[in-house]
Amino acid sequence: MITTLLRRSLLDASKQATSINGILFHQLAPAKYFRVPAVGGLRDFSKMTFEKKKTSEEEEGSGDGVKVNDQGNKGEQLIVSYWGVKPMKITKEDGTEWKWSCFRPWETYKADLTIDLKKHHVPSTLPDKIAYWMVKSLRWPTDLFFQRRYGCRAIMLETVAAVPGMVGGMLMHFKSLRRFEQSGGWIKALLEEAENERMHLMTFMEVAKPKWYERALVISVQGVFFNAYLIGYIISPKFAHRMVGYLEEEAIHSYTEFLKELDNGNIENVPAPAIAVDYWRLEADATLRDVVMVVRADEAHHRDVNHYASDIHYQGHELKEAPAPIGYH
Repeated sequence: MITTLLRRSLLDASKQATSINGILFHQLAPAKYFRVPAVGGLRDFSKMTFEKKKTSEEEEGSGDGVKVNDQGNKGEQLIVSYWGVKPMKITKEDGTEWKWSCFRPWETYKADLTIDLKKHHVPSTLPDKIAYWMVKSLRWPTDLFFQRRYGCRAIMLETVAAVPGMVGGMLMHFKSLRRFEQSGGWIKALLEEAENERMHLMTFMEVAKPKWYERALVISVQGVFFNAYLIGYIISPKFAHRMVGYLEEEAIHSYTEFLKELDNGNIENVPAPAIAVDYWRLEADATLRDVVMVVRADEAHHRDVNHYASDIHYQGHELKEAPAPIGYH
């Protein structure tokens, strides 16, 4: 008897929930855009699955008379969601459509090519000397493996160079949360560095195509370096930043050699990838040489930031006590 009553109660509840879902379903969205679970009440309305939104041409061709605004992305499919999150339609200054979703126009910049590329921090303390010779020792196997293939060498370099900023920013983020204090802008500065290095990688991926064993090497090196740098930063941030400063000095040297190969005609000076033209605001007829020039300038700025961060620690201060050089590159 009790079982029968429970079954009837559940059946009545499901009918009510279904009717509510039906009302919301017809009032809020056309049936072709959403699927609402038949049972579960209002709560299940938040679990609606995403549907691909057809473009206006497809809608007109379907014959149902429904026309949907594709927000200027002709021929593309947009995701429609109950949550109201819509794709942004962004245009350049000249009115043309912005085609990159990995970065926005306000994140682009013109690289400062006047920066001094020859600056060098002379190691004086024992930790500095250890950091310096650690980086120098990594150069020999890199030269042996990649030799004159500077495109693939750049890819390997950027997969490593993008790690320190992310690790440092992550650890400072957690520290800020634990201590209920500001970071002086250093979280943003370090994550900005990591993002900039990643954009270098995205650019060189358009120029060089690494082989399978080079991709496997990247995975191995990144895994080892991430954990080693994480431990090193926890133990001594000043040592970690100093090592990155020396790593960036080596990057400047590598890109200088890359430029020499381009100038000597040993590497074809192909047109600059479209992503590089937009990211660094290069001229429309920019070449690979122009890309290497701006990337090398970025590395010089990262060199300065990390040596500066290490100096702050050496002087007995914390990074939060000195304003971070946000947007320095």
